Amino acid sequence: MTDIILLTPLNRINIFLRHLTIERRTIKGSLDAYSCKHAGTDKKLSLSLENELLDHLGKSLDTESSSPDEYLIRRSSRKTLIYLLLTLHQMYPDCYFSAARTHEFFTEESWDSFKQIFDVYMLEASQEWSRENEGDSLPETLHKALDEVVKVSECEIYSYNPNSDEDPFLEGGAIWSYNFFFYNKKLKRVVSFRFGCLSAVAIKEFQLGEPSLEEDEDIFDDMDIW
Repeated sequence: MTDIILLTPLNRINIFLRHLTIERRTIKGSLDAYSCKHAGTDKKLSLSLENELLDHLGKSLDTESSSPDEYLIRRSSRKTLIYLLLTLHQMYPDCYFSAARTHEFFTEESWDSFKQIFDVYMLEASQEWSRENEGDSLPETLHKALDEVVKVSECEIYSYNPNSDEDPFLEGGAIWSYNFFFYNKKLKRVVSFRFGCLSAVAIKEFQLGEPSLEEDEDIFDDMDIW
């Protein structure tokens, strides 16, 4: 368990997005913050992922028909990718994310590109937040909460967009889902933000199959990295 701070700003948004029903759909979201500390099981996994990436890179260099992945050539980039992969393993402990394949699904984003997606897909959630919070803006509240934890202006922002059959969040009748990661290299922290929309038909099944937020009240998980 990393001994950092109690993240009440994130908790407030998590409570709101636990299961927000709008007509025949449910919006569900979760903000989780991880401290990038290195020890034990995650240390072994990080070394395994590093070797997998190097093996993948070596094969791409040896293959005339394919150009080497310039992103993976830089050690700093591989290190960042491993942080993101370990975050995914913390989020979905029952899944294994292949480093050689998963790196293809990460895209570097800006705050503006993230906000554009958020504003479109979370419009109704934002409107409901505003009604419940005396006109407050959900995007502004989100930015402030993230800023308190990872300082948004210093973050590298990534989206994770796997194929539908490889997305662990697309289950229980999800209509759409997004996964974003806010990584502050200096603070060695990562905040994941996953949000999605469920059809009314699948809401009950999803609720029975997914653990509740009460089961994971400590936002900072014991993430043993580098």
